[in-house]
Amino acid sequence: MIPKVHNMGADTIRLLYYLYGPGKREEHTDPHLVAAWDSLAPDPGRDPDATLRDLQRLLDQPVMALPTRRRPAQHVWHLSARAAPEDPILTDEQWAAIAHRLVAATGIAPTGDDAACRWAAVRHANDHIHIIATAIREDGRRARIRHDGARSQAEARKIEIDYGLRRLNAGDGTAAKRPTSAEIHKAQRRGKDRTAREELREAVRRAATGAAGEQEFFDRLAGAGLLVRRRIAPSGNALGYKVALADDRNKNQQPVFYPGSALAPDLSLPRLRERWTPFPDRDTDTELRSPRARRVSPATARRDAATAIWDALVIVDQGHDGKIAAQLSAAGEVLDALAKTSAAHTRRELGAAAAAFERASRSHIRAERGHDRALRQAARDLVRGGPALVRGEDGATTAMLIDMVFFLVTAAVHWHNKHQHAQQAAAAHQAAQHLRAAYRAAAPTHLTTMHRRGQLLPRARQQKHAAQLRQALPAYSERILAEPGWFALAATITEVEKAGHDPAELLVHAVGQRELATAESVSDVLTWRLRRIADLPADVSAPPRRRPPRTPPGRAAGPTPQPTSAPPRTSG
Repeated sequence: MIPKVHNMGADTIRLLYYLYGPGKREEHTDPHLVAAWDSLAPDPGRDPDATLRDLQRLLDQPVMALPTRRRPAQHVWHLSARAAPEDPILTDEQWAAIAHRLVAATGIAPTGDDAACRWAAVRHANDHIHIIATAIREDGRRARIRHDGARSQAEARKIEIDYGLRRLNAGDGTAAKRPTSAEIHKAQRRGKDRTAREELREAVRRAATGAAGEQEFFDRLAGAGLLVRRRIAPSGNALGYKVALADDRNKNQQPVFYPGSALAPDLSLPRLRERWTPFPDRDTDTELRSPRARRVSPATARRDAATAIWDALVIVDQGHDGKIAAQLSAAGEVLDALAKTSAAHTRRELGAAAAAFERASRSHIRAERGHDRALRQAARDLVRGGPALVRGEDGATTAMLIDMVFFLVTAAVHWHNKHQHAQQAAAAHQAAQHLRAAYRAAAPTHLTTMHRRGQLLPRARQQKHAAQLRQALPAYSERILAEPGWFALAATITEVEKAGHDPAELLVHAVGQRELATAESVSDVLTWRLRRIADLPADVSAPPRRRPPRTPPGRAAGPTPQPTSAPPRTSG
């Protein structure tokens, strides 16, 4: 159940006309009272002798009894409570009981308070009610309704349990503001799937991805076709900003602007400035404007991002909360950048993953900026690298990166659950499902080629690699050898040897202290990790990378979250 406390109003009769009227699209049916402060309150919907003015005068009596100078300008309190589409249709008696609980919880009419506010609950649809109240009590005092929104949400969670309704996750006040009914109806009239607020939120978030400073951020907004207005202090510094879609107009044909903070709490200018800790010297604004600005290929950007994600996992496993919050926030930028630059066959699922993880990247734990520089640089390089191709090294490194991001997102689920961030944990879990689908679209071609190469290895070499595996990873070896992905891993171990590395050493490093018992395909996980650590081409058809062998850094690692499942592959 979703309760929503609307803005305070000044006109009781106007709201009653709406509640008892046909609705903006003739959607209201059989408007009637289900509950009120007085069981004898008139019901204009069912009583032919009652009028809306009768009900309005009774509701407003405590307000009108005050001296004119003491009457508040805004005295009309309004709450709507809506059940989920899959919930059973509640009876009038059930909605009446729910209304009594909500007005008690919010402070409008506490249980047993004979001098509480006057209120009425109107039902004009199967799935929701509206509660209208005057926020002046019978004794002339103002109602104590601070934090009424949070209190209504807390009571709704209890109502869901008591009535067997769909249970929603409790929030912590850090969620982005939902579109209003007016915004939703406007989008529908214009034939759009999303509201202007939602479109702007995505556009601003992507403009902020990897940006080095304000100028680049505002340049990106303008480049995306948004209308931008900055609020400038007398000193010349920007105090804030607001954005609008060029085709989103009000009734006076003026653009409808939204401040950054109205799109999401972390999109206000002060919060964005916290992200813009200085990048390395090569990424100064001067360098950005230079024609020699650092360029990377899409494949290189993805390999570097996979390494940054691996390092971030160590922090999420072992760091303190402020650093972890910074890593998760920056991981959202990496997902945005990956979705923006990936090929069509993965773009939809990656875009959905980025949209879902947006909620998981923000909590009441304040991020300690500066610790997220590597991930933000990775996001920046992904954007600079430009669109990736479906095949070749671009496609293979995309699969490698998706696999690594899945690990980080799953670690985010565990961390949010640990801190009882229910909404964030659910959002991260949803993002992981989209990442799994994207991985299945990206990986099979490349893993199948490696699988075939592994099958063609001489039996003696296969047995040698199996012995190396048993020696390095005795706890996992038999499981890996029984997996279809073993042949792809065997082919990779052969390449590791040819590159001058010790396979056993790299296998141990690839596992580290991260558990793999819950992995659906340990061999797939190790294949991507070995190729990244040994600096092998992610695409086996690519020419060898001419770089000297390097020993993996000896650093501690933490437990690994559940990896992605193995994609379906054809045998060679």
